[in-house]
This record gives sequence, structure tokens and C-alpha cells, in this order.
Amino acid sequence: MSLTANGGGETWQFQPGGSVRGELRVPGDKSISHRAVMLGALAQGSTEIAGLLEGADVLATIEVFRRLGVTIEGPQYGRAVVHGVGRHGLREPEGVLDVGNSGTSMRLLCGLFAGLPFDLTLTGDESLRRRPMGRVTEPLTQMGAKITTAEGGLAPLHLAAGGELTGISYHMPLASAQVKSALLLAGMYARGRTCVTEPAPTRDHTERMLAGFGYSVQRHGDTVCLEGGGTLSATSIDVPSDISSAAFPMVAAAITPGSDLTLRHVGWNPTRTGVYEILRLMGAAIEVLATREVGGETVADLHIQHAPLRGIHIPEELVPLAIDEFPALFVAAACAQGETVLTGAAELRVKESDRIAVMAEALQSLGVSAEPQDDGVRIQGQPNLQGGRVNSYGDHRIAMAAAVASLRAEGPVTIADCANVATSYPGFISQMAEIGICGSSL
Repeated sequence: MSLTANGGGETWQFQPGGSVRGELRVPGDKSISHRAVMLGALAQGSTEIAGLLEGADVLATIEVFRRLGVTIEGPQYGRAVVHGVGRHGLREPEGVLDVGNSGTSMRLLCGLFAGLPFDLTLTGDESLRRRPMGRVTEPLTQMGAKITTAEGGLAPLHLAAGGELTGISYHMPLASAQVKSALLLAGMYARGRTCVTEPAPTRDHTERMLAGFGYSVQRHGDTVCLEGGGTLSATSIDVPSDISSAAFPMVAAAITPGSDLTLRHVGWNPTRTGVYEILRLMGAAIEVLATREVGGETVADLHIQHAPLRGIHIPEELVPLAIDEFPALFVAAACAQGETVLTGAAELRVKESDRIAVMAEALQSLGVSAEPQDDGVRIQGQPNLQGGRVNSYGDHRIAMAAAVASLRAEGPVTIADCANVATSYPGFISQMAEIGICGSSL
């Protein structure tokens, strides 16, 4: 995959050195925030949400449902009220529905809207229109959905009315929570039973939240099933902090001498803790404190102190449990002693950017030996990084990873094309400043 800049966008500069200290609660979990809005919109009654991520991706999901006739109050200070219209209460929108940079919105809504009795079109920004959608549209078509894509299975996606859905049993060729979720959401509108079998565990937020809204979901080993025709009942949701966002200050504290950081109310879903498991294998000093259940999801406080890291061969079974956290983990590998090898992660090539190629380029620009492979990367750790200029190619997680890398750099790190950080971590620069990571927008 060739690297193509999105063009323009905000530029950041982070100063070298420093340590990471204090307490922080990072913004709400993006995956859970999306699903809370989606299921709240289709529920009977009003769903109250606290801790909602007010990033651009979630705001795009909110705007889609407003266009479909759903009244949503807020969000303000992480709080919103979604006045559900029931599974059959959505109204036909005027014009195309634009989800911006949100792959979660595009794929989940494709499933959720596949059985609606009117036509609609889903599109997104230039970056999202380059990301593959066939792995969602193909099994949905097997269920009876009428979906037309752009050439190569890309967005825009046109969903035509009249696609009467029938439940299927689908064995996913690749582990993907978004594909699984899209099929389960479509299954609510299908005749009969929909079952999805996954080749490796993926995040289970959709199953947990469906159950929280009173919709029966069954899991048998690596297969999850539901019957069509059920009802969603409004509920209250307290969204945990996003572990994908917490990964950046977590790695920052792990790699920086003198650091002592506590992260509060972090989502600790067992299908999302791969970043913790990998860092622990590398020698990170992380304590998991006050584990508790909040609204069907596990949360915990994390205490991280600096400890020398060592390079490892990352176990492939942990890859699906940390798929969104690898940009941060690549920085940890760059600061570890010895070589870190990642395999079995071809999924990284079809994220907001080709994260294997882009992160390898970013580390190389900071003086690190990073050799991309077809399904992973080999990184040689070193005591200090160089200052330099990193192009994030519009990928929010690349930009934040480069910001963290500045802590171990010998000069300033300038990061281009950072505007999309607002999709997942609004206020990133100011929150990082609170704990000692000094950056600014140029």
C-alpha cells in the first residue's frame, strides 16, 4: 500500500524529555459510545448516557440518527439522552449520510440499516473511502441485503429497500469485531437465527450492550448467536475510559524514567486487555487496581511506573486483543532493549492508514530501525530516539504515538496532519500537558 498524505491538517510539535506523573481519566470508550447511541436510538424509551466520548467519530454517529428522525439531547460534558424510536421507527433521510472518518460507524451502520424499508447511502471522508468494506457487505448480501459499493468494494455504500433478511451461520475468515457486530445488528432484523463464529476472540461490546438493552444473545465457545425480531429496552449507560486512548499515557509512563501515573476508570473488558498483556511481557510495571463492574463492563484503575523494557516476539493470540493499540506499542518497542517482532497483524494495513508502513516510516524518521513485513514489523530498540518530523497521514493513533515518542527523543518531534485526533481523543494536547508531556499546535 502506497503512503498518501491526506493533505493539510493540523501540525503539532512536542518537546523532548520530561517524565509522566499524576492522575488522569482519559475520554470515554469510542466503541462503547458508538454502540450506546446506536442501540439507544432503536430502543423503546429514553437512554441516558454518561461518559460519552464527544469525538468527531461519535458525533458523526449521533448526526446520522438525528437525520433518521431520532431526538438526541446533548452531548454536553459527556452526557446525552437518546430518545429511542424502536427498531422500526427510523425515518427515511434526505440526502447521503456522511460518517466522516469513522470506520466503526460505516461498518456497524451498514449492518444495522441493511434491513430498513427505504433506500439510503453511507459515505465518509477520503481516508474512509479507501478502507475495505467487502468483508462486511459480502456476508450481509448472503443474508439478503441489497448493497451496492464503489469499485473494489469501497464506500460509498448504497443500501436499497426490499432486502428481506434471513439469518445465516457465518464463519469469519479474519477476526474482526466490526464484522461480527454488523452481522449481529443485521440479525435483529432477520428471520430466524444469526450466528457468527470468530477465528480468535475479538472485543465483545456489542454482545454485552445488546444484553444490557434486554436483547437475548447466546455464546457457545467461539460462536455468538441471536434470534431476529426482539425488542430493545432503554437503559442507563456509564461509558468507561477508552483503553485505546489510555494506551498512549500508559506507554508514556512505561518508557520514561521517573514516571508514576495513575489512570482512572479505564475500560477493562477482557477482549481489550492485549496492550496490558504485551507491555507486561516486555517488563512494564503496571498494577491493576479497584477492578469493578459498571453497567455490564469491567473497569479498573491502572498504576504505571517506569521500568526497563525488553524486546519480545509478540504472541499472535494477543494481536486481536490489542489491534488498535499497536501504534503505541511500536513506540514501546522502539524504547526497549533488543528486538521486538510482530507477526499475524495484516489487519493493521487496512486501518485509518497502513499502520505497519506508516509507523515504520515514523520510527525511521526518529532514528529507529523498523523493518515492515507483510503482516507485521521488526523493531530494534535503542536508548534514545532522534528528534525529527513525522507524517501521521491523517491517522489519529499515529499522531498520538509520535507525541509519546518525544519523551525519549533528543530533539523536538514535529507531527504533520493531526486534525483527526479529535475523532478519538479531543483535548489530547491539554491532557498530556497535565501529566508532563509538552506539546503545542503550530
